[in-house]
Amino acid sequence: MTAPRTPRERLPYSAIVDRPPLKLPGGARMAVWTVVNVEDWGIERPMPRTVLPPPMGQPLLPDLPNWAWHEYGMRVGFWRLLDCMQKFRITPTLAINGVVCKTYPRVAQAAKDLGWEFMAHGWLQAPMHKVEDQKAAIRDTIEAIRAFTGKAPRGWESPGLTETADTIDYLAEAGIEYVANWVLDDQPLYVSTTTKPVVSVPYSLEINDIAMMVIQNHPAEEMLRRGKDHFDRLYEESAQSCRVMAIAVHPYISGVPHRIRYLEELYRYVLAKPGVVHWTGGQIADWFRHLRKD
Repeated sequence: MTAPRTPRERLPYSAIVDRPPLKLPGGARMAVWTVVNVEDWGIERPMPRTVLPPPMGQPLLPDLPNWAWHEYGMRVGFWRLLDCMQKFRITPTLAINGVVCKTYPRVAQAAKDLGWEFMAHGWLQAPMHKVEDQKAAIRDTIEAIRAFTGKAPRGWESPGLTETADTIDYLAEAGIEYVANWVLDDQPLYVSTTTKPVVSVPYSLEINDIAMMVIQNHPAEEMLRRGKDHFDRLYEESAQSCRVMAIAVHPYISGVPHRIRYLEELYRYVLAKPGVVHWTGGQIADWFRHLRKD
């Protein structure tokens, strides 16, 4: 039995300054994509993340307050994000747990009606390391999205960006064309698998409301401050070769009243710059494959 390959074996080191320039069509220089993450946090299991620690530090089930924190996002916050995307004429990429098509069909239908790209986000919100049968979970997720939208998802973002040594091989076997798990570059790259190369589309742990608001406990305006600083440097560098910027949001975090305005102001700033395109993950992957044949 062949040992699984390490990430460095799948994606050899490459200094961005040594690569031939990447050029976007039409004179554009920078691509931005938005990932709206919608998830299922079943109350019968521990919550993937918590905002309120349990009394006396003892974990409790059911965890009503933290489940309700997330549920607010699906009932209210998602619709604020939807309004934001429509205001700026943005078509985001929807990272969706497969089961959400059944548990929150109203949310999934709204995204489908607006033409958002569905990107598979695992079956449930749990790390791939805890999935008993990864191949089955990947297959079930793809089929749930195919049944709901009429077409299979092309992209995949694991819950928590988690992968075991074999996950990328299973994804490629199932027909996934691009992934958002490999947060190691500002340009797309190919990840080799046992079947065909998969495109790594740059995602972000930095311009991500979970890292900023839930883990690092920054104030709401951090999304705008950090987002502008991040964008400005990438925009400067993109004069020589294209850069890709991801904006990652969750309804229960960015969709709350005291944060949504900063996301809106970030889009107002970013989209006003000449030479910036807002694409979906699939559009970025297609452009990269066209330029860098695998």
